[in-house]
Amino acid sequence: MEDIERVIMPGVTHWHSPNFHAYCPTANSYPGIVGEMLSAGIGCVGFSWMSSPACTELEVAMMNWLGKLIGLPEEFLNCSNGSGGGIIQGSASESTFIALLTAKERMVRNIKNVHPQLDEGLIKAKLVAYTSDQANSSVEKAGMLGSMPMRLLPTDQNGCLRKETLEEAISNDKNAGLIPCYVVATLGTTGTCAFDNLEELGPVCRREKLWLHIDAAYAGSAFVCPEYRYLMRGVEYADSFDFNPHKWMMVNSDCSAMWVRNSRHLVEAFNVDRIYLQHEHEGVAPDYRHWQISLGRRFRALKLWFVLRSYGVEGIQKHIRSQIELAHYFEKLVKDDSRFEFACSSMGLVCFRMKAGDRLTQTLVDKLTQRKNIYVIPCYFQGNYVVRFVVCSRLTEIRDIDYGWREICEVASEILNGYITGKPNGELVSLLTVSNRSKRRENCIEQ
Repeated sequence: MEDIERVIMPGVTHWHSPNFHAYCPTANSYPGIVGEMLSAGIGCVGFSWMSSPACTELEVAMMNWLGKLIGLPEEFLNCSNGSGGGIIQGSASESTFIALLTAKERMVRNIKNVHPQLDEGLIKAKLVAYTSDQANSSVEKAGMLGSMPMRLLPTDQNGCLRKETLEEAISNDKNAGLIPCYVVATLGTTGTCAFDNLEELGPVCRREKLWLHIDAAYAGSAFVCPEYRYLMRGVEYADSFDFNPHKWMMVNSDCSAMWVRNSRHLVEAFNVDRIYLQHEHEGVAPDYRHWQISLGRRFRALKLWFVLRSYGVEGIQKHIRSQIELAHYFEKLVKDDSRFEFACSSMGLVCFRMKAGDRLTQTLVDKLTQRKNIYVIPCYFQGNYVVRFVVCSRLTEIRDIDYGWREICEVASEILNGYITGKPNGELVSLLTVSNRSKRRENCIEQ
C-alpha cells in the first residue's frame, strides 16, 4: 500500500474528481464497488447457463429491468414473446464491432440464399458500412477490424446525420457495384453530444435491408428520465441498441448494455460448438458465449443489480437531472461573459470558445492542462476549435462548477492580458491583420 501511494497515485488521472471535466463520465458508486467485489470473490465464468445458472439468470433479469427503465420497445427484451434480448458487453466499442460482424454474416447469408452460386469472399469484399463524421472513433475502428469500409458521412449544422446524406451515399455505393450492409447511428456524439435523427434514418435502413445499430454510450442513461426519451424516437427501427451504464448510471466499469431485436442472428454469427460446452438445458436460457466474441465472461450483472436496487428509479433520475442542471448553470456562466462564445450544449456537456479565435482557445486548453487544477479537452464544432466542459463526477456540486469557471476565467485573463501588452511580441498585431477573421473577433482582441 505504501508503494501504491508512492508509485501509482502520482501517475493517476483522477476521473472521479469533481474537477475532472474531460471526455465523458466514468461511473462509480459504493453499491457498484460492492457488486464488483462480490463478482471477483465468487469468481465464476458464465459462458453458458450450465457453467453458472445464477450468473446467466440474473443478467437476463437485469437486462429486462434496464430495458424497461429506459423505455426500450418490448421486442428487445428477454421477457418478450419474440427472440430479442439483452447482454452485458465490456464496452460500446465492443458492441459496435459485434453488431458489425453480425450484420456482415446476416447479409452474406441473405445473398447466398438468393444467389447460391456467388462466392462468399467476393460478397464480403463488397460490403460497406455508414456512420456520421461525428461518431466515436471506435465505430471507424470496428470497420477496420471487420474489414468493412466505414463511410464517415457529413452531418448538418447541429452535428446530426440526416436521411438525404445516407441515401446519397447508399446510392453512390450501389452504383459502384458495392453492397450497403451496416449503419451506426449515434445518440449523443462524443464531441458535442448530438443526436442522429432515427425517425429519418430508420426507414431508409428498413427499406434497404441494412442492419441499424444505435450507439447511445453516454446519453443513453438519460432515457431513464421520460422527458428525454423524445431523443430516441425511431428506436423501433433498430436491430441493436447499446448504452453504457458504466458512464453515467453509477455502475462501475465495465458494463455496456446491448440489446438485439433478433438474437438468432447473433447466435448464427458466433456459434462455435464443442462437446465440452454442450448441456441438456440448452435453449432454456441464453448461452451468452454465442452473443459475444470471447468465451469466458464475468458476473457483471451483480453490480448492476446492486446499483438499481440501492438507488432505485428515482435515485438514478435525480442523479441524471442534477448533473444536467449543473451543466445548464455552467452554460449561463459562459453566456454571461463577453470574452467567451457559447457553441452548443447537450445533457451534461457544454462547448464554448474564446471570442478571440481558435489560436487563443487552444492556448486556453493547453494552459489549463499545464496547471492541472481542472481537466478539459477540445473538439471541433462547425469548423471552430471549442472547449468541451462535461459534468463527470457524481460528487460534483455547484461550488466545483464555480471553481472550474474561476480557473478558466483566470487563465483566459492571463492570455488576453499577455496579448494586449505585446507578449508574445507582435502576436496581437498579426492577429488583427488577418483579414479572414471576422470583425467581431477583431473588435474583441482590440478591447
